[in-house]
Amino acid sequence: MKNIILNTVLSGFITSMLISCNSISTTQVDKEQIKKEIQAKEDAFAQVYNSGELRNIGYYADDAITYYQNRAPLVGKDAIIEFLKSDLDSNTNTISFKTREVFPSSDGNQVVEIGYFELLDSASIVINTGNYMALFEKRNGKYVSVRDMSVSNVPLR
Repeated sequence: MKNIILNTVLSGFITSMLISCNSISTTQVDKEQIKKEIQAKEDAFAQVYNSGELRNIGYYADDAITYYQNRAPLVGKDAIIEFLKSDLDSNTNTISFKTREVFPSSDGNQVVEIGYFELLDSASIVINTGNYMALFEKRNGKYVSVRDMSVSNVPLR
């Protein structure tokens, strides 16, 4: 009798473990779709920046930190936008971004992007190019940058 009860309990335990293991989500993320979403974020950012009016930028999270070249990190969306505004006051350059690779987390809620930027002056002459990395998190259903940094391909003079 003890063996029957023990075998029943053990069989139930093993069955429940097998069922729970099989129900673990194996969500597949669509890397190409995520890449398109991130590129769209980059295009929207460039469009807002190039317009000269940094309204509703929508790119950075409130708690974002960005690492620009030759300066201390900019902490928070407000500080980043203030820096970008001051940059716009002194130039008429246009920027474009190209997403080269994305590395999404297994659930797609975080994405590391590796990209390329190009900066043109008002005569459409390339004055700077470089590469960047950005970490995006999905918040309220949309990706926002929480960390980013860039490096120029132009040597220091």
